[in-house]
Amino acid sequence: MNQLIITLSKQFPDLSFVPGTTFTWSPKQRQIIYRESASGDAAAWSLLHEVGHALLKHEDFDSDFDLLIMEMEAWERAKALAAAHNIVIDADHIEDCLDTYRDWLYQRSTCPTCTSSSLQTDKRTYECFNCGMEWQVSSSRHCRPYRRRSKLNKVIP
Repeated sequence: MNQLIITLSKQFPDLSFVPGTTFTWSPKQRQIIYRESASGDAAAWSLLHEVGHALLKHEDFDSDFDLLIMEMEAWERAKALAAAHNIVIDADHIEDCLDTYRDWLYQRSTCPTCTSSSLQTDKRTYECFNCGMEWQVSSSRHCRPYRRRSKLNKVIP
């Protein structure tokens, strides 16, 4: 993976590649953070995925569904980058990664009262079509979707 980082650094000099504990894109610092201890195909694929976010100028998302779309776009860009570097990203790996976001979205959008799928009304709020319940979710995409009801028929994190 070190050779790939060197190659990508030369190809995209406006991006910084910084070792860290996880793979992520930091738009404010224009940094691709990569897990230094990672190796193998999946590590290279993750690195290319984060570069995909950078090239697409992904910064923030307005809804949970927007985040899922951004993830799909970043994987599409990663596949194109991979092809340019004679790398093939396993389609099952991409689907497994996207499934984590799909599962996260499903959990957040499931009504805690009647378990119907619901609509996100703002960045942190969902409202159920079926029973009218409204609840808040964490603003973090890394947070497990714990919810609890308040006394006002609302669920809060």
